[in-house]
Amino acid sequence: MDKAFIHFQHLAPQHGLSRLVGTLAASKNPLVKKAFIKLFHDRYQIDMSLAEIEELAGFGSFNEFFTRALKVDARPVDASPTSIVSPADGAISQLGKIDGDEIFQAKGQSFSLNQLIGDAALAQHFVGGEFATVYLSPRDYHRVHMPFAGRLTDTIYVPGKLFSVNTVTAENVPALFARNERLVCLFDTSVGRMAVVLVGAMIVAGIECVATGKIKPSGTLEHRTHDLQLEKGAELGRFYLGSTAIVLFENSKINWLAPFEAGSTVMMGQAMGTVINAQ
Repeated sequence: MDKAFIHFQHLAPQHGLSRLVGTLAASKNPLVKKAFIKLFHDRYQIDMSLAEIEELAGFGSFNEFFTRALKVDARPVDASPTSIVSPADGAISQLGKIDGDEIFQAKGQSFSLNQLIGDAALAQHFVGGEFATVYLSPRDYHRVHMPFAGRLTDTIYVPGKLFSVNTVTAENVPALFARNERLVCLFDTSVGRMAVVLVGAMIVAGIECVATGKIKPSGTLEHRTHDLQLEKGAELGRFYLGSTAIVLFENSKINWLAPFEAGSTVMMGQAMGTVINAQ
C-alpha cells in the first residue's frame, strides 16, 4: 500500500490537482462550502470550541474555516525570554543538530541546507546549527507563528514538487522537504540567524506570509528583502491544507527539551527548547 501511494504521487498531476482543490476550497458557493466544511469537520472531529467562530455556518468558504483563528487564550505562548516555542500545532517529525550541511529527514533520508533554502550564501549561516521539523496534520490549527522573536530580513519562494509530507512519504521520498514548493523566511535574532521554512504539499492550496500575502506559484525562485520585527508567538503565515514548518537556528547553544522527540505532539506556543546565549 505504501509503495502504491508513493508511486501515485510521482504520477499524479500534483500542481493541477492542488489548483483544482484550491478553487473548490476558495468557493463561496453555499452548497460547495457547506459540503466541504461539514465533510472535513466530521472526518477529522474538529473541536470548534477553541475557535474564535464556533459555528460552521459562520465561515464564508472552506479556506476561511480551515485557516480559522483560535480564541485569544487557546494557545498561550511560553513567556520565558530564552524559550523556543513550537511554531504550530502538530507533531515533531525530527529535531536536533544539523550535521554540517545535512538535515535528517527520516530513516536514512536527509537533505541539504543549500537545497532547502535555495541560496548558498544564506544557507551557510545554518551549517552545524539546530533544526526542528513540525508536521501539521489536517485536523490541526493551520496558522504558523514565530518560535522566537526576530526581524524578518528575507523571504525566498522556491518552486518545487508537491508530494505529501506525511510519515510514509518522508521515509520514502529522498530530500522531500527540499524538493517541495516552499517559502523560506529568514530572521535576525538575539542568538543569530533563524529561519522558518513553510513547506507546501500535495493538495495544499496555498502558503501565505504576513510579509508577502498569499504566494502565487510562478515556477521561478523569488527573493525579497524585508525589515519587519515580529515577536515570539506573532503570526507569521498560514497553510491552506496541511503541511510542514521547519525551524532552523545557526550554531547557537540550544537545548531541545527532553520530552520532545520524533513523533511527539506539540501545540503552538508550547516551549520545546531553550537558548543558552540569548542576549
